[in-house]
Amino acid sequence: MNILKILLIEDSPEHRDNLSDILTLKGYTVGTAENGKIGVEKALKEKPDLIICDVMMPELDGYGVLQILGNNQKTADIPFIYLTALSDRDDFRRGMSLGADDYITKPFDVTQLLQTIERRLHKSERLRKVSTLNAPFEGFVNEAKALEMMENLSSDRELRHFQKKDIVYAEGEHPRYLYYLEKGTVKLFKSNEEGREYIINIAGPGTFLGYLCLHKNDKHTESVTVLEPSDIRLIPMAEFHSLVFSNRDVNARFIKLLANHVAEQEQMLLELAYNSVRKRVASALILLHDQGINNIHFQRDDLAAIVGTAKETLVRTLSGFKLEGLIDISNGQIIILKPDKLRQMPN
Repeated sequence: MNILKILLIEDSPEHRDNLSDILTLKGYTVGTAENGKIGVEKALKEKPDLIICDVMMPELDGYGVLQILGNNQKTADIPFIYLTALSDRDDFRRGMSLGADDYITKPFDVTQLLQTIERRLHKSERLRKVSTLNAPFEGFVNEAKALEMMENLSSDRELRHFQKKDIVYAEGEHPRYLYYLEKGTVKLFKSNEEGREYIINIAGPGTFLGYLCLHKNDKHTESVTVLEPSDIRLIPMAEFHSLVFSNRDVNARFIKLLANHVAEQEQMLLELAYNSVRKRVASALILLHDQGINNIHFQRDDLAAIVGTAKETLVRTLSGFKLEGLIDISNGQIIILKPDKLRQMPN
């Protein structure tokens, strides 16, 4: 019988030990982490069957944990349950919008918690039997090799090295490849007629790029340039189409990515329309923080483009954050000191 493994991310030693003992008695193998950063590292390394995560934690809070794991192919489909003392409706909505499967408030009823865990594990097992959506990138490629027309996909993939400021592809170009970011950080942006940039996303390792235009069979609707040295896999367009149209599970994976892309763009538009500059700057810093980038050494023009404001306004706001002790700025680097405060910045 396969013993299922649960990763428990909880900063309170008392709560962590108590819940770990309960789950162990129930027959699960339990791994623990005392903060969000260690939790992410363990999740990526060990790939548990289910994750239980507190919300308010040092280093990296529960929202940041789910943001990182949800954007990584290795961990995107692991059932994720929040465990928190927060009970506000906005907290529930925020957690579920990030992709959480369930939300248990403290103090919790042990029977209810165990039932929730079992329900999520059973659902995950049913999905696993009919789908390979939770496979990591190499598993994605190995499945493709089973198709006769794609048997050489693995050996033919090109790994290209990009330096800072290199262009991966440009808005308006006809697509040739599906890109997989294996290492590094890139920015996705759009430009207006005057050449001003609006950054729509910052992407880290484990991200597919360029799939939207491949699905639409249309020109690229955004540009991608490199923020730090990056290694990117290039999958020819024809091979991508063959894989997607021949494999129901892979097609479903990219439909999910497209849906997430739309949801992210809607959220960014709402923030631009209704949030103050301080709130938008805080959100931009948290976006980078959630990508695992705590020491931010980006051009101020890039940060201003993410926020949608003038560089001078950005600099004034960052100076204010520094005076408040939320960040530090040293040799051009922005160091996030209090991510929870930035995340909860009032409008």
